[in-house]
Amino acid sequence: MIVAFSISPSGGSESGSVGAAVAEAVRVVRDSGLPYELNAMFTLVEGEWDEVMDVVKRAVEAAGGDSQRTGLVLKADIRPGYSGQLRAKVDRVTEQLAGPPHPRTET
Repeated sequence: MIVAFSISPSGGSESGSVGAAVAEAVRVVRDSGLPYELNAMFTLVEGEWDEVMDVVKRAVEAAGGDSQRTGLVLKADIRPGYSGQLRAKVDRVTEQLAGPPHPRTET
């Protein structure tokens, strides 16, 4: 499975910045050894259900730290029997973009 998640701690830092808290969450993901990708909005992680959910839980705990409240947005692509999809899904779209453009129809 692939999980995209975003953690938003609140009530901690006076500046309102969550960068340090997000770094703690990403450190948990990185140290898990699972394939992952970080972008401006989400962290994606790939693995089996139990291991991915364990990493998400630990990342939330790490990011939440001293916060009074922590928000979590999570989206999952559950596809048993498949692995390596974190890269393969992007590669399939890239291949489509490399081909001839699709004709547009007027409406």
